[in-house]
Amino acid sequence: MNCYEPAKTNTFYFIGVTTGKSSIMKVFPKWAKALNLDAQMKGFDFAPHSPAEDYREVVSFLKNDPKSLGALVTTHKIDLYNAAKDLFDYLDPYAVKLGEISSISKKDGKLCGHAKDPISSGLALENFVPDNYWKDYDGDVLLLGAGGSSLAMSLYLTAAKHGDNIPSHIIIANRSLPRLESAKKLLHDLEAVTKIDYILNPTPADNDRTLAQLKPHSLIVNATGLGKDAPGSPLTDACEFPSDSLVWEINYRGDLIFKEQAEKQAETKNLHIENGWIYFIHGWTQVMTEVFHMEIGKDLIEKLSEIAKS
Repeated sequence: MNCYEPAKTNTFYFIGVTTGKSSIMKVFPKWAKALNLDAQMKGFDFAPHSPAEDYREVVSFLKNDPKSLGALVTTHKIDLYNAAKDLFDYLDPYAVKLGEISSISKKDGKLCGHAKDPISSGLALENFVPDNYWKDYDGDVLLLGAGGSSLAMSLYLTAAKHGDNIPSHIIIANRSLPRLESAKKLLHDLEAVTKIDYILNPTPADNDRTLAQLKPHSLIVNATGLGKDAPGSPLTDACEFPSDSLVWEINYRGDLIFKEQAEKQAETKNLHIENGWIYFIHGWTQVMTEVFHMEIGKDLIEKLSEIAKS
């Protein structure tokens, strides 16, 4: 339980698990200077799946404190939505569709909730997935984890704007059943265009077996939080990646064992491996567009990325 004191200056919050370890705490002041933003950043840490009253308390604080401008939410996106959605005056269509909130902002006196992951994950995927990849190779997609990131990627990958360049088979694997059932309920209408399997894999060894069944030219994503919010990997060291595939570790900090497992097979399996850096940049800048009511285009994205890397 956090103790909330009214902000004395304009404040942008980060609601996560280990926010003090995130690069954003050092990066945001430099971004604010470059963008001429009069605001500071503060982190609020919650254990994953915290009590509903904790999420309601932080949302109520943000809603009622004048100098609290908004927040980026990670890890807790679904739980916060379920606990506090009635406290928002506006929820965008993605938030309602996915049942999650990753962006909290204020506009015209209203508290607004957005789900930005379908946009930010899509921008990150466009950065490394080749054009016409699914049409040309017909690989599988394995999303390890059934949280908000996997749901958002499923929406993006099957969007009508891609025409016939969409995966024919998406597998969402998770270690607990409730999240899988929730994912199936939320994504059921996508099954008209893409086959989606929801696989209960309680252990990393179970994920290994699912991984071994994938076609070449697949996409494998670690969207579990393991490697950042908790140590470890959703796979064992005995795992075998499919050849000629794309491997995405959406975390950019932590022990990143999943990424190391893929790197050991990169040469023999001809793997392309991505970390979560571009996702990190787009994730933050998409929320900042809402909180600070500004446009952040491609040139500015590149500038902010360079500032962050430095």
